[in-house]
Amino acid sequence: MLTGLQIAVIGGDARQLEVIRKLAELDARLSLIGFEQLDHVFSGVYKEKLSEINFSEVDAIILPVTGTNPEGQVDTIFSNEEVILTEDIILKTPAYCTIYSGISNPYLDNITKKANRKLVKLFERNDVAIYNSIPTVEGTIMMAIQHTEFTIHGSNVAVLGLGRVGMSVARAFHHLGAKVKVGARKTEHLARIAEMGLKPFHLNDLDIEVKDLDICINTVPHLIVNAAIIQKMPPHTLIIDLASKPGGTDFRYAEKRGIKALLAPSLPGIVAPKTAGQILGNVLTQLLEDDVLKRKEK
Repeated sequence: MLTGLQIAVIGGDARQLEVIRKLAELDARLSLIGFEQLDHVFSGVYKEKLSEINFSEVDAIILPVTGTNPEGQVDTIFSNEEVILTEDIILKTPAYCTIYSGISNPYLDNITKKANRKLVKLFERNDVAIYNSIPTVEGTIMMAIQHTEFTIHGSNVAVLGLGRVGMSVARAFHHLGAKVKVGARKTEHLARIAEMGLKPFHLNDLDIEVKDLDICINTVPHLIVNAAIIQKMPPHTLIIDLASKPGGTDFRYAEKRGIKALLAPSLPGIVAPKTAGQILGNVLTQLLEDDVLKRKEK
């Protein structure tokens, strides 16, 4: 139970609603900032303005998956209010207060470091990333079906990167009957790809491997699918970029060449917000119980 914890939930999309539901059921007191257009409010949950919060009593701050933008603004799809998280706000919190965000950026890293507050990046956790790979895979399959005129079965598919998402995507497309090859750099990743029964190739050879592609799925958060690579793809190739913004694809050149390229970094929140929110809610519950509650009691 989270009885006695005061938590500020600042902004977010439909995933945050499941987080709010979970924490409210566990008896936390929640202040929602950027949710005035939300119709349903749970017991022990209060919609408030940023200026109305007494941050000296706030034990934890939960930001959206995207954290803040480079100027500190927080996405608030349930509000027209501009919400900006500043160092001054964080400094008003107790020393043990923890800030939770899906991802971070230099702005958020800087203000939490200056305020000497703990910042937890949920998407850097293996458990969150692996659970999230499930709706990501389903969303990728959905996009592949919607944006092609051929079946996945029998198509030539390249997955770039064998991280937690890349592995799940490669396995799923393989089971759907696609001819899957996976590009990586580390020798242990190349060995794992071969062990999975897929074709491994080094990313240095990407220009050669794209010549027969029907679908290219990128998970590498660097500009890897550049103009030189896109120029060698067949005109019908579909690029699905799952890397975090701005992705790893030259979208301008893809459009110029007439190749469809889609940036889809937040598929769990689009195709399965309820499941994605439950994943975050379960992990946050454990973290709040194991860390914030214990530090508050000391």
